[in-house]
Amino acid sequence: MSRSTRQAARAPLARNLRHLRLFLEVARSHSLTVASSRCHVSQPAVTQAIGKLETQAEGVLFTRTSHGFYSTERGEALVRRVERVFAMLDPALADISPRLIATATISQLEALIAVCESENFTLAAKRLGLAQPTVHRAVAQLEHEATRPLFERTSFGVVAGRACLALARAAHLAFYELQQASAELAELEGRDEGTVVIGSLPLARSVLLPRALVRFRAERPSMRVTVHDGLYDVFLSGLRRGEIDFMIGALRDPPPINDVVQEALFDDRLVIVARLDHPLARLRAVGIEDLVDYPWIVPRPGTPSRAQFDALFAQSGPSTSPHVMEAGSILLMREMLRQSDHLGCVSGQQAQAEIANGLLARIDATVRWPARAIGLTMRSEWQPTGAQRRLIDIVREEASRLEPL
Repeated sequence: MSRSTRQAARAPLARNLRHLRLFLEVARSHSLTVASSRCHVSQPAVTQAIGKLETQAEGVLFTRTSHGFYSTERGEALVRRVERVFAMLDPALADISPRLIATATISQLEALIAVCESENFTLAAKRLGLAQPTVHRAVAQLEHEATRPLFERTSFGVVAGRACLALARAAHLAFYELQQASAELAELEGRDEGTVVIGSLPLARSVLLPRALVRFRAERPSMRVTVHDGLYDVFLSGLRRGEIDFMIGALRDPPPINDVVQEALFDDRLVIVARLDHPLARLRAVGIEDLVDYPWIVPRPGTPSRAQFDALFAQSGPSTSPHVMEAGSILLMREMLRQSDHLGCVSGQQAQAEIANGLLARIDATVRWPARAIGLTMRSEWQPTGAQRRLIDIVREEASRLEPL
């Protein structure tokens, strides 16, 4: 998944980890002197760092009193996010070398991520818009501080080790938290900033999500929303790296990994559809022996829908194995069905609109697939911004209004 959406939303807050560490120490100790002592820098350096952060944050982060420095509402919002940044980043840095906690920079970590994902310094440099020697030098500086190589150089490129991959993922999530911080600071001023990024699976983008987005745009017209269409496994990787905010579509049972949570919104069932004048459209109580005589358009392997389709015909014996074409697009399926004798296996909620508009017919089959849960998938530790939280609330409300099948 492309990182361009997130990179475009990145705010200046994300450019200096040392300033953020100094900010956090002042917030915890309420003292410039204590913060300078703990971070081993001069007091003027702390003052300068706080001043720069307040300029970037476009507002005061501390109330200065005779008793010390105390966080404003804006400062508290930033404290919460910065604490999450270092809770994610520091263990991964320390796992490679404790020295990196004090020395690693944003630019170096961005280079590390790009090389991990590209497995090539030249491609990584192109991704970042930098010269190749600049990227190579940034990674070399990290390796120098770590006193060991982070990548294995091979004839096919460079391959990251386990600890290096863990650091790249932690850095991804840390950068995401800084983007969230920028969005929350903007919300305090009544402004919309950043982007809500959604990974939408087929059912959600044709039934539920359009309704929710129309309402959300009416409430927050200036809030940017990006909807990605794609495959579950790609979305899951993007979700875990902070490249998308949440996924919406068919849930997995059990959940695929323990750092995501699922929330069921409604149940859906598969139905069989065909063109309006299909030979089976005139019949009632169509049995599986009739269905197997026709070619099918079905979901891709690895999806819950396909698992249910395969299970139905598997339990009926090898003689009932149908000829199938795999496709994930309801538009492609509709047009192929209308021009052929193919049958389609599709979500009941998706099929409702096609049937209501007279585009397809539902086959009256004796087959009844079990219900499957449709809902949200999110990182277990995710803390949404106000805009993200509002969109999810609207999605929940719209899901509750769907007619049961």
